[in-house]
Amino acid sequence: MSTPSDSGTFDSEPSDSGTAGTSAGSEQPSGLGLPERVTGLRALLAHRRFTPFHRILILAVLANTAVAILLLLSVPDSAGAMAAAITAATINLAVATLARQQYAVNALFAAVLSVPHNWPLRRRATAAQVHQVPGGVHVGCAISATAWFGAYAALAVTGSLPTAVGARDTGLRIVAATILLDLLAMSLWARPSARERHHDAFEATHRYGGWLALALFIALTIMAAAEGLSPVLGAVFSSPNAWIVAALVVMAAIPWLQLRRIKVHIDCPSDHVAVVTMAAGRVLSGSAARLARHPFGQWHSFATMTVPGQDGCRFAISRTGGWTARFIEEPPTHIWTRGVPTAGMVSVSRAFHKVVWLATGSGIAPCLPQLLEGATPCTLVWVTRDPVRTYGRSLAGEIRAAIPDATFWNTDLRGKPDLAVLAYGAYRQTGAEAVMVVSNKSTTLAVVAELRSRGVPAFGPIWDS
Repeated sequence: MSTPSDSGTFDSEPSDSGTAGTSAGSEQPSGLGLPERVTGLRALLAHRRFTPFHRILILAVLANTAVAILLLLSVPDSAGAMAAAITAATINLAVATLARQQYAVNALFAAVLSVPHNWPLRRRATAAQVHQVPGGVHVGCAISATAWFGAYAALAVTGSLPTAVGARDTGLRIVAATILLDLLAMSLWARPSARERHHDAFEATHRYGGWLALALFIALTIMAAAEGLSPVLGAVFSSPNAWIVAALVVMAAIPWLQLRRIKVHIDCPSDHVAVVTMAAGRVLSGSAARLARHPFGQWHSFATMTVPGQDGCRFAISRTGGWTARFIEEPPTHIWTRGVPTAGMVSVSRAFHKVVWLATGSGIAPCLPQLLEGATPCTLVWVTRDPVRTYGRSLAGEIRAAIPDATFWNTDLRGKPDLAVLAYGAYRQTGAEAVMVVSNKSTTLAVVAELRSRGVPAFGPIWDS
């Protein structure tokens, strides 16, 4: 840990050193070293490849696999297998969509994070893993839905359909094959490596591919109902798939029905950050709102903050990529919002009496609402280049006023510290119950895994999808 005089210093001479990483630099934090690693089951559960996100994903796939095996043993013919496969596919799609629905996510977080503070720390730390649940459910059910629909499409294309109306059957086969190709394309672009390298393509395939899949599912439901002997309208209303697809339409439409264009004021204290203020908007502690320059462009989530002495809300947007760089260099006069602010990882701090926030560089932005509004007692360890030059004296001073014992580790002057040691020192010295890590992906995952392997409750974004 740095000394009070070090942590309180703002002014410094800039240099060209980069943001902090996990490796040791020219100066290392003094104080407590890391404890011994945990062993046995606790070590397995702390591994970065076996997080709750991965466990839920695997459980969803295994549950669907078990159902598929039971169907293979019990379904008497291909018609029954097709009906079961398409129903399983639509159910999994509905659950995957529900896991991303903003109101459902907020309800889940509200329920789980209402745990009493007098519960044992281990139970509250388990509840705080709630931020990994929606992603695990979404990805696990999306994979399962694609597999189920692949089975349905294979049976539809190669097998015999309930009637022998050639044109109708050909149309159904074409629609089924198109949906399968669309789902496969969405899955391929959603792979972590593809999503990180080609984010625009990922976002386009997920948005427009999702809309296309929904439209084709509606057509497929009507065409499948027309295959029977009953009137088409009655067959559609009696089909469980039709009601599931209707629910998908509603869930997809709700955020877009809340689309708004709002005038904003943008202040750029440096070429690295923009503070966006708008007179309208809701602020929910620990939540993030989705913003875009135009409705069919890129959408990004930013933590919502109150505006001191005013109504409305504000956002801190740090330079982290092409979209944010353009936003800072060419600030718009209006922005678009969609849906409602949605709970995320930073809100899990509510489960604890006190936490340590460890942020590097622009990772400070998502932490600001928790730091400035005091929802949970906390301290801050911020590892960054000259904070005043990069983020402005006003914002740095506001953080200092809210968190007097914050550590500002200036990498321009002091080099890159061992982040796990730095966070653990603050955790022990302040009596905190957990560490919240917000940095780039590799650093966050590494520091969280390192701390958890030492028995420290640590949490960070998971970049799931």
